[in-house]
Amino acid sequence: MNIKKGLYIQWNKEIFKIIDLLHVKPGKGYAFLRTKLKNLVTGHVLDNNFSAKYKFLKVKIESYSYKYLYKEKNIFYFMNDNTYNQIQIEEKLIKNINIEFLKEGMKVSIFFHVKNEKEKIFLFFKMPSTVCLKIKHTESVKKRDTINNTNKIVILETGAKLLAPSFIKIGDVVKINTENRSYIERVKNKIQNDLP
Repeated sequence: MNIKKGLYIQWNKEIFKIIDLLHVKPGKGYAFLRTKLKNLVTGHVLDNNFSAKYKFLKVKIESYSYKYLYKEKNIFYFMNDNTYNQIQIEEKLIKNINIEFLKEGMKVSIFFHVKNEKEKIFLFFKMPSTVCLKIKHTESVKKRDTINNTNKIVILETGAKLLAPSFIKIGDVVKINTENRSYIERVKNKIQNDLP
């Protein structure tokens, strides 16, 4: 099999994307492949060397755009944007993502490991890198704190807690970085949360 950057492989019972690859032929010893692999589920990147004769298990990955519908108990419900088919995902299967920023109607990309035409296994979903959410509750602050640029804890419409500047009040809409859980800015108009 022709191994190259961008391929998805299964190794150690997990799925990785080859993000860097170098064929090494030392003066002595056997040739090997120096790789940088990204775990698709956790996002962790690791370096690993494989023998040039190593048989890689290539896997097929597909992703589709879904709309988040609602959560019931520990199950999240999503609808495919094109086919309108609905899928259910258990909360315990969702790893390495700040699902507390997930709002009904938000669009996400859902990735599947395609075993065959009939069997697709959920791997992970990707939220927009930034979302706009309304402030549901905030701590009260003294007037001088608003001048001193201090932060306070706010509760968003999804129930998530976040540190935001002290001038933010209930009803404001704020833009948030979902990857590092940080406040970016207050927005004047509510922006639809779509993937770029």
